[in-house]
Amino acid sequence: MSGRAQLMWDEAVTGYDFGRDHPMDPVRLALTRRLVDAFGLDKDVDVVAAQPAGDSTLRLVHREDYIEAVKAASVDPGVADQSYGLGTLDDPAFAGMHEVSALIAGQSVGAAEAVWRGDALHAVNFAGGLHHAMPGGASGFCIYNDASLAIARLLELGAERVAYIDVDVHHGDGVQAAFWEDPRVLTVSLHEHPRTLFPQTGWPEETGAEGAEGAAVNVALPAGTGDAGWLRAFHAVVPELLADFRPQVLVTQHGADTHFEDPLAHLAVSLDAQRAVQVACHDLAHEYSDGKWVALGGGGYAVVEVVPRSWTHLVGIAAGRPIEPEAMIPEGWRQEVFARTRQLGPARMTDGRWPVAWAGWEAGYDPADRLDQAVLATRKAVFPLRGLLA
Repeated sequence: MSGRAQLMWDEAVTGYDFGRDHPMDPVRLALTRRLVDAFGLDKDVDVVAAQPAGDSTLRLVHREDYIEAVKAASVDPGVADQSYGLGTLDDPAFAGMHEVSALIAGQSVGAAEAVWRGDALHAVNFAGGLHHAMPGGASGFCIYNDASLAIARLLELGAERVAYIDVDVHHGDGVQAAFWEDPRVLTVSLHEHPRTLFPQTGWPEETGAEGAEGAAVNVALPAGTGDAGWLRAFHAVVPELLADFRPQVLVTQHGADTHFEDPLAHLAVSLDAQRAVQVACHDLAHEYSDGKWVALGGGGYAVVEVVPRSWTHLVGIAAGRPIEPEAMIPEGWRQEVFARTRQLGPARMTDGRWPVAWAGWEAGYDPADRLDQAVLATRKAVFPLRGLLA
């Protein structure tokens, strides 16, 4: 197995563009790629452009009638069928939508194939992580669910246990739905509580269908949760589940919209805590899945200040050359930011909170604390189903 990581990248993924006023601004992808280069990380990874996912691959997760509806809207956005979630405010139709969505999906599928074959130990597709798309419809800025497709390909290739960890601020509902009945896939989502955020799912009681009880895990975090609570929740749930499940591959989704500057949600997590969870996912992959790790992007709408830094940290960790939080950002990148956006780019790779302090669950919990109540609700709902102590 190659010890080098793969970075999945094709410049054409920046064509995933819902329009000028849409929060999913593709500049976040372009600026991330440029920041990766600015730190020289492109020399520490194999940059690979995979082929777009073909229809047979898309059908591993998506219904054929939905794929055909996406194709039709891609040719003529005016015929977008809203019954499939297309042509809505969240998912406006645009010319070439099918092609670029299939390209992003192809990068995640290619990442999964490379890791499973042993061509790479780790693979990153920060353009991916489009976790809301359902088998029969678009949702939440997501057309094709590349995360689900990557997992489905791993199963097709012979994987018997795949773990999916989603730390986007929004519930990973599409991935959960795709594998709701499949005990071979453990889906774990840490997200803002469904009472206060789209898609209003991801309650701790959602634990999987009959025959797959305990295969779906949801930690619904109170609005306002910050670094210490977010890290406490992650470490109170994820490591024990992975130790029990023993995945052959770890697939993780790193939406950057948990950040306190993100305009679409209500958590208060820093870049430094996001980096800490990325490091934890890397370490968990080595501990429980022989290092086989597929890391994806996701949401994130502070497109200059947060997303490029967060995902550049992710690439650096996967590449074995993590960027130090105190590192200064190259001036050339900041100049490009201003030229593209007329915004001033950040100066350092930290929010000034490194190292982040947090308390482990083993020290006990406070029954009056809302964060601890959320964690305990998840542990009580899921852990007994897996033969673990809540």
